[in-house]
Amino acid sequence: MTIEYAIVAGGCFWCTEAVFKDVIGVETVESGYIGGTTPNPTYEQVCSGETGHAEAIRIGFDPDKLKYGDLLDISFATHDPTQLNRQGNDIGTQYRSAIFPLNEEQNAEAVASIERAQQDHNVPVVTAIEPISTWYSAENYHQDYWDGAGQRNGYCMAVIPPKLQKLRKSFANRTKSLQDK
Repeated sequence: MTIEYAIVAGGCFWCTEAVFKDVIGVETVESGYIGGTTPNPTYEQVCSGETGHAEAIRIGFDPDKLKYGDLLDISFATHDPTQLNRQGNDIGTQYRSAIFPLNEEQNAEAVASIERAQQDHNVPVVTAIEPISTWYSAENYHQDYWDGAGQRNGYCMAVIPPKLQKLRKSFANRTKSLQDK
């Protein structure tokens, strides 16, 4: 099996990680930081908004089961790409909506996916296509967050279940949890 990678940001990485862990064809999801200037940033530094990094996820996917463009469409459907530097109550550039293409093909598909997403909104989609830069893995306690501590976190309990419901409603044929039933 060949694994390809995608890096997207769409608000809190706990929330985007939870969504993509349920997508058929996704083999790995890693939370981390990208797009900033501080080397080896910590969560606290990124949360300050001063490093320039986005909370993002790096998705390892099987291109025979999930196309990059479909992955981006799922991302657009499960966060609000019209909110500049925020998602809901999470405010700051670290919560921006962004795509970090890893090659020219991904860049072309990112442009096309923004055009598709714009058709679903009557206000501008503000998702940025940003150049690839150094990826920093988030601290271990952020990985697989929803599967553990997230179940006891009030913020996650309020935000993640609606995102998962949207995924399962809009992409039922692409979700692991619905295929297992």
